[in-house]
This record gives sequence, C-alpha cells and structure tokens, in this order.
Amino acid sequence: MKDDMEQYVEALRAAATAGDEYAAVKVAQDAHDAGVSLERLLLDVVAVAQARIGEEWAANRITVAQEHMATAVNEGVLAVLANTIDTTDHGPAPLKWRICVACVEGEWHTFPTRLLAEVLRLRGWTVDYLGAHVPTRHLIVHLHRTAPDMVALSSSIATRLPAAHAAISACQAAGTPVLAGGAAFGPDGRYARLLGADAWTPDARAAADLLDAGPLPRRHAPGPSTERQPHLASHEYALFTDRKPDLVRGALEELSRCVPETGPRPAEAPVLTAEDVAFTVDFLGTAVYVNDPELFVSYTRWLAWTLTQRDATPHALTAVLDALGARLTGLPHALNTLARGREATAGSQQAGESPEGEIPPRENGQR
Repeated sequence: MKDDMEQYVEALRAAATAGDEYAAVKVAQDAHDAGVSLERLLLDVVAVAQARIGEEWAANRITVAQEHMATAVNEGVLAVLANTIDTTDHGPAPLKWRICVACVEGEWHTFPTRLLAEVLRLRGWTVDYLGAHVPTRHLIVHLHRTAPDMVALSSSIATRLPAAHAAISACQAAGTPVLAGGAAFGPDGRYARLLGADAWTPDARAAADLLDAGPLPRRHAPGPSTERQPHLASHEYALFTDRKPDLVRGALEELSRCVPETGPRPAEAPVLTAEDVAFTVDFLGTAVYVNDPELFVSYTRWLAWTLTQRDATPHALTAVLDALGARLTGLPHALNTLARGREATAGSQQAGESPEGEIPPRENGQR
C-alpha cells in the first residue's frame, strides 16, 4: 500500500504541475476506488503532493505561475473530495461540535485551512470555513452570530504574527478558545504559545486527533497578555512600523545604485526584487515584535539560498541589509537582529548551503 500511495502522490503532483485538473481528479477518484479512505486521500496524497510542489518552487524547478496553477488544481481536487456523497467509508459521522476555521488577517494561503476543514468534517464537526484573509473585526462578529465551540486560526507567513496575536486575543476575549496552526507559528509552535493561543498543532492530522476529544476548554481568565510580554507592545516596534515605508524606499534606492539591473533587465539575470525587500523589512519588524532574532536569521538564510537558486547577483541582499542598518538609528533591538541576519547571510553565501529543515517562509506551496 505504501508504494501505491507514493504512485498516487507522484501522479497527482505531475497532473497538478501540468495544470490538468481532470487528470488530478481522476488520480484521487482512482485511489478512492482502490480503497484509500477520504481522510488518507486528503492527508497522505493531496497534502503530500502539494508539499512537494512547494519544494519544487523553492528549488527553482518550477515558476511562481506554475506553483499557483498547481495549487489551484489541488484546491479543485479538495473541492471534489469535499463533495463526495459518501463522506466517510462508513457513512456520515455524527455531528459533534462546531468550529470556525479561518486564515488570520493578511494571510492568503488557504490550502492548510481547507485541508483541516475537510478532515474535521469527516470526523463529524460542523465547520464554518471562512477562507483567506479574515479581518479580526469580522471574525469576532461571526463568533457572536454563530457561537462556535472554538476557532482554528492559520497563518503560513511569519509576518502575519502581529495580526495573529490580535485575532487570538480578540477571540479569547469573546470567550472562544483558539487552536493555532501553520508555519508562521514556528516548527515547534513557539510563537503560538508566546501569543497566548490555547493550543497548537503542526498539521491537520494532529489537529483532528487533538479535537477528537472535544473542543478546547474555555478560559475563565485572560491568557498571556502584553503586560507579561512587554516586547509585544514595545515602543520600538511602533517606531519601526512607522518607519517601514522609508526603510523599504531607502533600501531600494541603495539596491538600484549597487545593482543597476534592478530596473528593466533580461529575464536570465534576476536580482533581488522590490517584493523581496519589502518582505525583508516585514520579517525584521516581526522578529522585533516577538523578540526573537532567529526568526529574521532563518528568513535571511533562506532568502540567500533562494537567490542562489535564481542565479541572482550575490551581493544584492548584503547591500539591502547594509542600507537598512544605516536607517535604524535609535532602534537597538532591530539593529541587533539585523546584525545577526547579516552574519548568517554572509555565512550562507560563502558556503552555498541549503537551509535544510527550514520551511520557506513566504511561498511554500500551501496557498
């Protein structure tokens, strides 16, 4: 069966990468007809194929457009499986509890949340799936209208952690416990704990297993707050946020001087993009918010490796970091964090090493 599952995974990955939704759906249907349960199809075929597509993008073996196309195909497969009449192999599971599943504000990677929503439905939960980029104020209105037993919040990109913090706190203030998930919260869930989530799980299977025992308990007192975690509401983070437009502008100006081809250039001579610069500033600010320089170190190491995969100008990232450093006067935590990232980047570029074990923090095939 293990070899059969690998064949299904590779067949689905190939069909999705080719943009062939009909072939992708047929792979899933063939697997189900062969006796693979819907839950195994979701978790051990579709999810694994999607993860491999993300790895292909990170290694520059497929383009951003191809990754988007493949993800759209796999989302179509999810939709077909979700509408399968026989929702489990033994008939519909009895309804248990109600859960709201959503991406935090600013988060557009919906694949993990949709995957969790469908697995929970198979296990008997009533699921309100709200999808991508749910503003916190609208999420709270929904909680008051529907009174779910709990909320599952997802974020794939660490720069959404401040928004996740606001959503977690607001949900708990409304009396609803929060399960956090997604790469943004760290491989061990450290940021979920820091931001006061009631629980964290690494993937949909672990989340469903945890919730088989029922909803998380409601709190009788407020969770961890900014009073106990002063850096989460620090004056330095507020100053950094105010300066972000100037930081991005200044770094781009310096980059254009050091790497003239930043403007119109041949497709075969890629360099650091404006989006890369903006994300770099966002990751730096988020690292200050959670008081963890390693978050920025991980990002810069990954970006340096990604640039080598693109055959990009090697000193472009160094120029951006130096330009940022010249504009961080009066922000000691940001300067220290930047220095740590600068050192890690230099080491990665010299060694040409892959950031093994690190999840690409921006586009990870989990859209």
